[in-house]
Amino acid sequence: MVKWQLSIDLVEDVFTLTKKFPKEETYTLAQQMKRAAISIPSNIAEGMARNSTKECIRFLHFSLGSLSELDTQLVIAKRLQFVDEDLSQQ
Repeated sequence: MVKWQLSIDLVEDVFTLTKKFPKEETYTLAQQMKRAAISIPSNIAEGMARNSTKECIRFLHFSLGSLSELDTQLVIAKRLQFVDEDLSQQ
């Protein structure tokens, strides 16, 4: 459950970060980032609730896919200068 707890923290961080985005990004990049972040712990939870290891692994892969999406979106946000290079200072 440690990964699930960390992913919940990540969701909070993404919501805090995207509040600082320009208003015109509210329904574009910011919204996509929030959806990707939310899907990470959601897929971990769904996978853990499944009754088979195969299904659990399948949902963990979905979670990794969402994490990759979020990573890409963070790169875009940096390039558009919506966030600083050092995200630990956000």
